[in-house]
Amino acid sequence: METHMTFYWGKTIEILFPGWPGRSFFSSVIVLIFVFLLAFTVEWLSHTKFTTSAMDNLTAGLVQTILYGIRVGLAFIVMLAVMSYNVGILLAAVTGYSIGFLVYGSKIFNRSKIDPNLNLDSLDLPPLNC
Repeated sequence: METHMTFYWGKTIEILFPGWPGRSFFSSVIVLIFVFLLAFTVEWLSHTKFTTSAMDNLTAGLVQTILYGIRVGLAFIVMLAVMSYNVGILLAAVTGYSIGFLVYGSKIFNRSKIDPNLNLDSLDLPPLNC
């Protein structure tokens, strides 16, 4: 398989490992779903709190550190997949991150009340390392 150095569109995708996922249309669809789910999982890990106030500082710190390592590792795998320069992979990653943010990071599915006196012009996106 030839290595692309510019973006291209095609069903012959090769990411992460030589010869993976294969040359069939079905395998290309599977890898697009895989990249989407990886990006979605990174957003889930970014916006979900896994520690409670009942945990001591050592346990909470270890949980946060382990989950941070998993999140960064998954984000690097998504980045390496996008470096295949396939437009479909790029769109799957961006869509996964965007829908993940919509579900877990935006105010649409947040059950807390929004203060009516809040100045919405001053709201910014949360940092990537929250």
